Amino acid sequence: MFTGIIEEMGTVKSLSVRSESARIQIEARKVLADVRHGDSMAVNGVCLTVTAFSPQGFTADVMPETLRKTNLVELSPGQKVNLERALALGGRIGGHLVSGHVDGTGRIRDRRLEENAVVLWISASLEILRVIVPKGSIAVDGISLTVADVAHDAFSVSLVPHTAAQTTLASKGHGEIVNLENDLIGKYVDRLLTINQELAKKEINIDFLKANGFLQ
Repeated sequence: MFTGIIEEMGTVKSLSVRSESARIQIEARKVLADVRHGDSMAVNGVCLTVTAFSPQGFTADVMPETLRKTNLVELSPGQKVNLERALALGGRIGGHLVSGHVDGTGRIRDRRLEENAVVLWISASLEILRVIVPKGSIAVDGISLTVADVAHDAFSVSLVPHTAAQTTLASKGHGEIVNLENDLIGKYVDRLLTINQELAKKEINIDFLKANGFLQ
């Protein structure tokens, strides 16, 4: 579990892509302070497992499902990534609860300055947009952000100067792909409502009750 508060920007040292999976090496410093084999590390919001590490960085394997769902396959050596260690119990949650299980990707379609803020409009699929609400939370490339507005095919976020300076998002421009993770509570509520709607369409009879474990 993570909070979406980025600890540092690491640098991709290598990305070895196989037919469907990959191995990534990342140069870092701060997140290595207490790292151990098997630790979880969020890379651009993607929860990866540390398989090896040194004083200069760490290595992680990337599963096929992760490559399909995220923008990690787009990375190249020298590129910056957002890094966050797993949440320690007893610490402050400055952002929101982030699992590191990316729901899909979006694409930046507009970027503009508004006084001291950077406003981004990000297009996304209906599956992701249906769980987004204005002033709710969303993780974009692992960064905990507040949703400013929602349209039928996109949503907007506003980066304060600190977020712009400490993460990779402010440097991204039109057309670039970002990882998106919906708010956990929103996803559970959406799933519950969907199941209830499906059940409402079914005929409740003896066979249905037996099939769903209500009767022996």
